[in-house]
Amino acid sequence: MTHPAPDTLKPPARSVGEIAFDVALWGGIAALLILSFGPAEMRKLPLLFANSENMRQFGSEFLRPDFSDWKLLISQMWLTIQIALWGTFIAVLLAIPLGLAGSRNISPPFIRQPVRRLMDLLRSVPDLVIGTIFVVAVGLGPFAGVMALALNTGGVLGKLFSEAVEAIDKGPVEGVRATGAAPLQEIVWGVIPQVAPLWTSYALYRFESNSRAATVLGLIGAGGIGQILFDSLNSFAYSRVSAIGLVIVVAVTCIDLLSQTIRSRLI
Repeated sequence: MTHPAPDTLKPPARSVGEIAFDVALWGGIAALLILSFGPAEMRKLPLLFANSENMRQFGSEFLRPDFSDWKLLISQMWLTIQIALWGTFIAVLLAIPLGLAGSRNISPPFIRQPVRRLMDLLRSVPDLVIGTIFVVAVGLGPFAGVMALALNTGGVLGKLFSEAVEAIDKGPVEGVRATGAAPLQEIVWGVIPQVAPLWTSYALYRFESNSRAATVLGLIGAGGIGQILFDSLNSFAYSRVSAIGLVIVVAVTCIDLLSQTIRSRLI
């Protein structure tokens, strides 16, 4: 049995520039952590243990979830899932043209750049801000939550869709082009079949995320279980908050398992 030469077991030599870059990178991260220690109020960390009696009382109520209104909780969780479902569906319809128009291997620069800036705008505005705008426009209720999720998720999925299109194999597209197909036919027959499984995976993942995000939108009166959650928090009904949290965890877990099963069959 032959053994490798000792020299082959040594890691490859690194240049001075690579070592300097690593030192600068990790030194910069350490400096940022030190500089942000005060603004982030990390000095309050010992208070988690100093107020141990309050934490024990808080935890004891959480260990006694109140499911007396379980029918209401389940119905509101179902409403939250429906908000996430419609928000994700509209987002996908919005993201498909945005993703195609924002891809550098399909769209010319004078179209691609404005589309990318639009996607940046949709991604950068928080759900709560968009939801507040729609609450002012259409009033309180689930529709404001649907549109808030749709616009924000549309920007995120549009970015992901465009990156998937940019990574496709050019062969099928060139094959379709060789038959004399129009540009739209090249997209339909050469691009979409390649990216459809990945697009579906992205959409399912965002549906999972939106199922959680939709609960936060209850803060602005967008309906669903989030509204009950914040009402319970404001009234210090922590036993009910615990029950709501468990309902949300079970629902999100079921959605995650379902989406994993679908993704495994697509990819």
